[in-house]
Amino acid sequence: MRIELEKRAEVSTLYSILSPFIAFALTIVFGGIMFALLGKDPVTALYSYFVEPLTEVWSLHELAIKAAPLILIGVGLSVCFRSNNWNIGAEGQFIIGAIAGSILPVVFHGWHSPLMLPLMLLMGIIGGALFAAIPAFLKAHMNTNEILTSLMLVYVAQLFLDWLVRGPWRNPEGMNFPETRRFAAEAILPEMLASGRAHWGFAFAIIAALLVWFMMRYTLRGFEIIVLGQSARAGRFAGFSSRKMIWFSMLFSGALAGLAGIAEVSGAIQQLRPVISPGYGFTAIIVAFLGRLNPLGIIAAGLVLALTYLGGEAAQLSLGVSDKVTRVFQGLLLFFVLSCDTLIHYRIRLVWERFSAAKMDEAH
Repeated sequence: MRIELEKRAEVSTLYSILSPFIAFALTIVFGGIMFALLGKDPVTALYSYFVEPLTEVWSLHELAIKAAPLILIGVGLSVCFRSNNWNIGAEGQFIIGAIAGSILPVVFHGWHSPLMLPLMLLMGIIGGALFAAIPAFLKAHMNTNEILTSLMLVYVAQLFLDWLVRGPWRNPEGMNFPETRRFAAEAILPEMLASGRAHWGFAFAIIAALLVWFMMRYTLRGFEIIVLGQSARAGRFAGFSSRKMIWFSMLFSGALAGLAGIAEVSGAIQQLRPVISPGYGFTAIIVAFLGRLNPLGIIAAGLVLALTYLGGEAAQLSLGVSDKVTRVFQGLLLFFVLSCDTLIHYRIRLVWERFSAAKMDEAH
């Protein structure tokens, strides 16, 4: 006996809409079981994760800070994934964008100008796009698997950042700690409100999501992305170029990841360190799928995943659990989202090998 997946002739629209909610409910259930196995009260633990971070104004600001890179990166990845280009290296593009945007406040730390911050943001966008151009070139011109190349480049970016902050960019007045100079006031992304730390990176994320939603729904470029993603052959018949789409989608997602990187560094951290991300680029993959690859859905999904980061920090303090529990939560969510989507589009069939072999003998 073997198990096969048979594609359904029709996909239920209702279940497609309910899929992320079902996945989230299953994550809550199995997360509660996990806490029970750890010897923690499941109700108290889940309250710490999903309710406690929403009860204070300052924590809402922290939620916006963590949601901003997830939404920005997730929106860019949605364009890639819908065009059938699988950029898995947004984490590396995030880091390179942060590095490229930090050249001015670190190398030219004596320069003070109102142009500093706009140039930093632009350089971050360019840096992320150029780093994404490497797997784009390899796929478009050498037919290399972009999943492998984009993923491997993440580790290149991480090691490059580590070398910079421990070597040439180390703060000479930083007591030998592996970090750069603190950014000057002109290089810091302003706060949106006086009541907390939430900076304009969150506004950038919402604006990017709205613009991409408009592009996908009302422009020829959005139609081209959808057609090539569903059938490259049909796209070529319509006059669309798969190679150009590889370049566009990869550079676009890399640019948004780079913007997220420099916004995070200039807004929340205000310097470069060996680690500037808890895995935003990888978590954004979950955000993109949980949001159904729809920019408006990605806004909601980004807030939910940001809540797991914030709730994980609260749970570490109140329950004494490891920070790895947050990764387990995110992994469960991705597993159930993909499982629900699979069962929506396919039905499971049991194939009996012995019966099939007998039928073949009869045929001979």
